[in-house]
Amino acid sequence: MFDFRYHALSLVAVFLALMIGLLLGVAIGDQGLVSSAERNVRDSLRADVRQANARSAELSRELNERASFEEGLYPLLVEGRLTGRRIGLIGLGDLPNSTIRDVREALEGTGSRLGGVAVVSEPPSETAAGAVRGAGDPPDAGDYERLGRSVGVALVTGGRAARRYRRTVLTSFSGRLDGLDAVIVYHAPRELEGDEAANTDAFENGMVDGLSDDELAQVVGVEETGTEPSQIGWYTDHRISSVDNVDTLAGKAALVFVLLGAEGAYGEKDSAQALLPTAAATP
Repeated sequence: MFDFRYHALSLVAVFLALMIGLLLGVAIGDQGLVSSAERNVRDSLRADVRQANARSAELSRELNERASFEEGLYPLLVEGRLTGRRIGLIGLGDLPNSTIRDVREALEGTGSRLGGVAVVSEPPSETAAGAVRGAGDPPDAGDYERLGRSVGVALVTGGRAARRYRRTVLTSFSGRLDGLDAVIVYHAPRELEGDEAANTDAFENGMVDGLSDDELAQVVGVEETGTEPSQIGWYTDHRISSVDNVDTLAGKAALVFVLLGAEGAYGEKDSAQALLPTAAATP
């Protein structure tokens, strides 16, 4: 329903034929010795170019019509599906504005509310880990994991701890991240080594546990089609259902259905099990 790849490949073939035709026409003209056979070839190529132009225009028209149809269908597909649910969006290390926009567009018309948006600083600060009760000096991986778990719980439930972590752990924050029913996570690609990598891994493990502590909130991972390297493997390793193409209409629909309870990895990349959850996979 949402797959444009067939039409995209058709357009590529049409434009390739057009370019070859034009190049051959120029080469024939430059020779200055146009035989009857060459004229026939040129006329044939010109006809092919005209047909290619007509086919290109037809495909463009079909694509526009299909896009308009799907954009009109999307609100009907998701209308009221998430009524009353409060959802948070958290970036680990970073959170592109485009991803925030994608998530807002996906939730539009579902009846849900994007309660708050936050970016968690990574690698986590030694000061924050050192403030954990019983932390060593310097703090070890276990201290970073306990910090992450505490942060995860605080971001879902709110309260005094959440306000404290806004100053020590978050690089940006807007809205309210308390009483959440679901948390959408964006794991930013990054390159860390040594202790920074180990401490960040421990912190993230704890944070995922905290976000889903006693099933306080559902956790879903997202990225865009252009995210490189893909972070779907990280979501899978942490047993988080994911969508790898949230910047597309299909990805937005998949996100809504994963928030409804479908489990798995969805999208267009090799790691995806399907473009969209099936009806059987959605409670």
